[in-house]
Amino acid sequence: MTTDQITLFSLFGAVFGLLLWGRFRYDLVAFAALMAGVVLGVIPTKHAFDGFGHPATLVVALVLVVSAGLVRSGAVFLITRTLVNAGRSLGGHIALMGAIGGILSAFMNNVAALALLMPVDIQTARKAKRAPGLSLMPLSFATILGGMVTLIGTPPNIIIATIREDSLGAPFKMFDFAPVGGMTALAGLVFVALIGWRLIPQPKAGENSADPMADISQYLAELTVPDESKHIGKRVQDLYDIAEKNDVAILGLVRGGKRRYGTQAKTKLQAHDALVIEATPDALDEFRTALSLDFAESKRQDLLLGEGDGLSVIEVVVQDSSRIAGKTAMAIGLGWRQRTVLLGISHSGRRVTKQVRKTVVRAGDILLLLVPKDHEGDVVEWLGCLPLADRGLAVTNDKKVWLAIGMFALAVAASSVGVIYLPVALGLVVIGFVLTKIMPLSEIYDHISWPVVVLLGSMIPLGSALETSGGTELIADALIDLTAGMPSWAILTILMIVTMSLSDVLNNTATTIVAAPIGIKMAQALEVNPDPFLMAVAVAASCAFLTPIGHKNNTLILGPGGYSFGDYWRMGLPLEILVVFVSIPSILLFWPL
Repeated sequence: MTTDQITLFSLFGAVFGLLLWGRFRYDLVAFAALMAGVVLGVIPTKHAFDGFGHPATLVVALVLVVSAGLVRSGAVFLITRTLVNAGRSLGGHIALMGAIGGILSAFMNNVAALALLMPVDIQTARKAKRAPGLSLMPLSFATILGGMVTLIGTPPNIIIATIREDSLGAPFKMFDFAPVGGMTALAGLVFVALIGWRLIPQPKAGENSADPMADISQYLAELTVPDESKHIGKRVQDLYDIAEKNDVAILGLVRGGKRRYGTQAKTKLQAHDALVIEATPDALDEFRTALSLDFAESKRQDLLLGEGDGLSVIEVVVQDSSRIAGKTAMAIGLGWRQRTVLLGISHSGRRVTKQVRKTVVRAGDILLLLVPKDHEGDVVEWLGCLPLADRGLAVTNDKKVWLAIGMFALAVAASSVGVIYLPVALGLVVIGFVLTKIMPLSEIYDHISWPVVVLLGSMIPLGSALETSGGTELIADALIDLTAGMPSWAILTILMIVTMSLSDVLNNTATTIVAAPIGIKMAQALEVNPDPFLMAVAVAASCAFLTPIGHKNNTLILGPGGYSFGDYWRMGLPLEILVVFVSIPSILLFWPL
């Protein structure tokens, strides 16, 4: 063993020890290890920061931005209200989302499948008032498992097919992976849905995803029925079921600028009627999107959207000295003076009998405002109110939902068939979202989890250095010596375990490139069919469940799920054991030696 190899193995040992300890944040540990590698001479200075431009790092960053754009366009709301019920039990929700994720990832890149479903899962967790970390890891694992079923589902399968063509003269076909991958994925999905999610550490007190302001941020608001709405002619009570599903209470009706007496449950809706509702900001936006309604001041909102500056939703508390205290939004000219729309009022229990913009605002009220992007501070200062902490509120641009879905689907399809490289495809989607004003340019960088980027950017050069120094070859030689004289099933099992272990440390693509030739070499030494060994490598390289760095999907959920580095093995270790027990007999059955 060379000095460089000893140094790198020591660095990896120190990194994983510190990460499992959890005393220091993962990005600091990884970056410190990278700097140590450069100082110790095992990583060339000119390649020290190659990881920050690596495709894996770019894909993770771009996927987070694309996911945010899908949320902003209303695509997530569309999936949520169609397929997902927040009232479903956690186990039932995980089973449904896991099945959807597994099927999608079989026919599209599993990173893209998670990108589509992750915001749906987070939104459902928010509505169910539970921590997203309870369901994001099962969803990530499900999309990884589903990707093993087809050639295009995951990069290791594509690499294995290419190596087989180079070494044996013909590649694997689209569904050659389906028998083994399908059996393994099905067993894994059943485990994740029934047992695995119960092994995830419960969030500590105060770490639940439920909004701490949920109890005090119920706003009184109005939503207007636009011309040619499909709800014209329906009775108000016909919308109660949809309102309940979206956690919205319909309180009454405004017609002709006047609030009508009572709830008006049996009144038939007309164009330009305004429903008076009570809801949280998120529920208000989702209900508006579900019914394709407008805000009460829809004309002003359209003008703001047309200006192209982008819009922000902010919450402010009214003080005694505020300009609006004791007055109405209409009286102070909030709309024409500040280009701001009053979306709702949290009135602290006082009854409102007029339109929102004609309601007198009192000190202590909380206002929900739609303001031009980058002018939030000016509006707050002009009003003389106190801003509340930013909760990431935004207005869904539901008129472009199918445009957003179309761009995303086209990018996934093009990258799946090899027309365009996945990072480039995702980059074009981000550009498309900005150009079509689905997502403001100023918000792009807000949605990237920078600690995760630093983690990947730091660990990739370390993994590459281990490979170029001959560290992985050292493992390969030791593996061949270890398995000498063993039966074929035992050799396959050891190959899978070692490949899984490497995949948890290295990127799964790099692991496949290293392990596949080892598998072929072992098969040739035994004078048996190499296909079972290639299948074993394909399954094992994909099944990196012990750490957040082995697979991009696990990295993606690290921040949103609030996980620590040591949380993954709790569900990942028994899942990897199950994968070995299921896949080895399947390989020997469908790909005889």
